[in-house]
Amino acid sequence: MSAIVLTSTDGMPHEEWLKWRRKGIGGSDASVVCGVNGYKSPMELFMEKTGQQAQEDAGEAAYWGKTLESVVRAEFTKRTGISVVEVNKILCSREYPFMLANLDGVCKHPAHGSCVFEAKTANAFKSGEWEETIPHEYMLQLQHYLSVTGYYGAYIAVLIGGNTFKWSFIERDEELISKLIRWESDFWEHIKTDIPPPLDGSEASAIYLKKRYPIGTSQSKVCLPHAALELIRLYDEACEKGDSYNDQKQRAENLLKEMLGEHEVGVAGDRVITWKTVNQERIDGKTLKSEHPDLYKQYANQTSYRRFNIKAAS
Repeated sequence: MSAIVLTSTDGMPHEEWLKWRRKGIGGSDASVVCGVNGYKSPMELFMEKTGQQAQEDAGEAAYWGKTLESVVRAEFTKRTGISVVEVNKILCSREYPFMLANLDGVCKHPAHGSCVFEAKTANAFKSGEWEETIPHEYMLQLQHYLSVTGYYGAYIAVLIGGNTFKWSFIERDEELISKLIRWESDFWEHIKTDIPPPLDGSEASAIYLKKRYPIGTSQSKVCLPHAALELIRLYDEACEKGDSYNDQKQRAENLLKEMLGEHEVGVAGDRVITWKTVNQERIDGKTLKSEHPDLYKQYANQTSYRRFNIKAAS
């Protein structure tokens, strides 16, 4: 193995493990960086890696995937005769130290020697994704691991729906690895410089904009670039077509807000876009009840937010 061992994960608390994950790009991050992950956007990953957003709980599926990892590993050995050694370590690439790997195990291929082993569980409804190959996000994860370790190939075993077991051997793909290194290098530059990737329709992009432009500081109208007209068209279209177009609506809104920046009013053609600061006073009931129950109705906590709107110019 050509990788460097960063630290042992044996007995490591989950919170400590998450801190180590933020030090680089892991295998499960590869599909996010490439924009093919259906559960997380590049912007959300950027916010997590820069500590601007806490990583969400992985949920039940991830919990059972981790719990059943030993079962999948044992069944793979039973069916193939290939033993798997657990790797309780976080590894990094010698050439690209930001590329990390937390392997489920390593094993031996009869012809190619040491290989990566990856255990998965999948919902029965996902069985079609495992028919002829493996899901794209897992192919990227394995090629990422092969880049870090220098190994020729990887075994991946999956328990589908709790009653169907499959395994495959994936060969090293130098062309795909080269692309991954380039894409991950570019993404890591965003982390190092704290400059976000292009905004998208994710909640993470909206959170980033709220933090970057918490209040409007200029009430004068600003002329927005020509590209704003297409964003307005997409925004209007999404509003007409309903919930199924929410991502399109949010992406257009986020990009228009980025164009406005600290300005509260922008003009594009015959449309006026506003993102105005709104101040509100709300009772901070929890604190007031605790400290001054007799004055509960007299205490107020002022908050501010910015209201976004698009309308025709008057």
